[in-house]
Amino acid sequence: MTAHAVAFRTVTGPEPETTPEQLLARSALGDEQAFAALYDQLAGPIFGTVFQVLRSRAHAEEVTQEVLLEIWRKAATFDAGRARVQTWALTIAHRRAIDRVRSEQACVNREERADRLDLRHPYDDVTETTLDRLDRAQVRAALAVLTDLQRESILLAYFQGYTCREVSEKLGVAVGTVKTRMRDGLIRLRDALGVHR
Repeated sequence: MTAHAVAFRTVTGPEPETTPEQLLARSALGDEQAFAALYDQLAGPIFGTVFQVLRSRAHAEEVTQEVLLEIWRKAATFDAGRARVQTWALTIAHRRAIDRVRSEQACVNREERADRLDLRHPYDDVTETTLDRLDRAQVRAALAVLTDLQRESILLAYFQGYTCREVSEKLGVAVGTVKTRMRDGLIRLRDALGVHR
């Protein structure tokens, strides 16, 4: 081949079977080499389109890979009568980029809504400790107003987990007496702590 023929071929355009349409048609048949060539032709324009929307190189690279994978998978569905391959590919790229923006925004919106709905207050260790001590002091003061039998019955049953029968055995009194003393003691505790139904 003469130098003139090589120069002429370069000026007239791509070699046969190398246009995006031809490469996509071969890719649809499973030709991986054709898709590699198509990939080389489309990756730059797709990345540029996606990057204009996302403004993040990492996200744009990720979406570009997704788009090229979609092109490989959908190669057989391409309709040459409706658009050129590059137009089709860039349309897919633009839609994917917009979907990514919407997805990211939806995630941010969900997190903001969750933050607004979270009615819990940040845990404050000092406040919790202080309130806990005040509660304990208040309970101790309330227990002090009970009779010995009421106090012992309540402490055994509610703080040590004994049944009424076990409390009666420990204290050497009838079960009915224990139940009555506990009921009366709980009423006095409620009044002393200012708890109202």
